[in-house]
Amino acid sequence: MPLSLPPLNALRAFEAAARTGGYVAAAEELGVSPAAVSQQVRNLEDFLGKQLFRRFNNRVLLTDAGQVVFAGASDALQSISTLTEQVMSGGTRSRLVISVITSVAERWLEPRLAAFALKEKTLRIELRVEADPVDFARHNIDLRICYGTNQYPEMNTIRLFQDEVLPLCSPAYLERNAGAKMQGMEGVPDDDLIHTSWGPSFVSHPTWHAWFAKSGIDRPNDIKGYQVGMSSLALDLARDGVGVALGQKMMAGGDLAAGRLVPLSDIAIELGHPYCLVHPRSKSRKAGLQALIDWLTKEAT
Repeated sequence: MPLSLPPLNALRAFEAAARTGGYVAAAEELGVSPAAVSQQVRNLEDFLGKQLFRRFNNRVLLTDAGQVVFAGASDALQSISTLTEQVMSGGTRSRLVISVITSVAERWLEPRLAAFALKEKTLRIELRVEADPVDFARHNIDLRICYGTNQYPEMNTIRLFQDEVLPLCSPAYLERNAGAKMQGMEGVPDDDLIHTSWGPSFVSHPTWHAWFAKSGIDRPNDIKGYQVGMSSLALDLARDGVGVALGQKMMAGGDLAAGRLVPLSDIAIELGHPYCLVHPRSKSRKAGLQALIDWLTKEAT
């Protein structure tokens, strides 16, 4: 019995327009003109005898019929894409494109990804280290690790872990300051504090001011010291004996276990948001993706 199939170019144009929210974005992704995308969508609507979009200026919204077609089309096109990758690579390799923010890549993901790659011999991984926001469609991203649950509301989002910060320094720093009879954080001078700022878009990284307030230590001046723009750099400076960082516990796990960093207090403050795994719904069935998600969520706990 012959297959009942719509024109595939029209289906591809419709899926891109539905996913990106407009003809202009879909055209840019597909390398054609917006008019060409619009014509292909009309061709699909004529073939199916259904209106798939409601059009508002440069935006499109799915009708009830459009939502049904989009759900099926996304899965079908992803299956075709996965099959194509397998055939072109000899049928023995599947590639996952993972996008991640810098500190997580350097401090948490790398050893876990290495262990996963050694376990899953048939997978190949492309790792992209970049800031938010990312373009999942343009770069064919399968999985994103980001900070916060609301970065990509149209995607599947899985909570990974919520880190916390506490004062961390190196054994060398403690030894160097032993003569000052340093008693925990009370003996740490303002000039030795390492401050982390993620930039003007973030306010959820706890400050030294907040930590001192929670610990009950009177420390009015939290401006002096070192300023860095990444959590991983703060930990590097602390590990190298420069001073005391308000370091992220999960990020510092390897250094803490090896004794390269030690806590000066057990008082900790949670970050404002959790780290999350995010992936397009259309990628849910891609080979290896769910295994990687299961592996990372298990590692996070």
